[in-house]
Amino acid sequence: MEHTNPTDAAPWRPRIVAFFCNWCTYTAADLAGVSRMKYAPNTRIIRVMCSGRVDPQFILEAFARGADGVLVGGCHPGDCHYVEGNYKMLRRYHLLQRILSDMGIEKERFRLEWISASEGDKVKSVINDMVEKLTGLGPLALPDQRAEWDREMDILEEKMSVAETAEKEGTHA
Repeated sequence: MEHTNPTDAAPWRPRIVAFFCNWCTYTAADLAGVSRMKYAPNTRIIRVMCSGRVDPQFILEAFARGADGVLVGGCHPGDCHYVEGNYKMLRRYHLLQRILSDMGIEKERFRLEWISASEGDKVKSVINDMVEKLTGLGPLALPDQRAEWDREMDILEEKMSVAETAEKEGTHA
C-alpha cells in the first residue's frame, strides 16, 4: 500500500527518529555507512552516550513533532559500556509501549533493538524492516488523535465544572 502526501505527488515515506548508543549501535551505523550498505534514507540518527540516557520525553516529543516511528538502539544486555544502561532503557521501553498504546499509537511504531558495534548489517536490516512496516501502517495520524484528546478534555472540564458548582452549592452532582 503506497500513501501519498496531499501537498505533492511524491509517495509518502515514513519519518523515523533513531536514538543510537554511542558505543555500539551508532558505531554499527557508521560501519554500515563505510561498508556502503544500502538502507532506507528516511531515518534521522541521534547519537546518545547510552540508550539508558534516552528520556521517555524524547520519545514522546519525537512523535509529537511528526515522527512516524522511533527506534532506540543499544548495546546487547551484559555489554553496556555503563553496566546497566540498556536494562534501564528496557524498563522504559515497556512503560512507553503501554503509554503509546493508550494514546492510540501502534506498537510497531516504537522499537528497541540491541545492536553491537560489529553489526552494521543488523542496522541495515532493522531500519529497512521498520520502514517497510511503517509504510504498511501509513502516516501517524497524531493531529486527528489530538482532536479526539481535545474533545475528551472538554468533556472532563465540563464534568469538573459541574462537580465544582455542585460543591459550592452544597449539593452533589
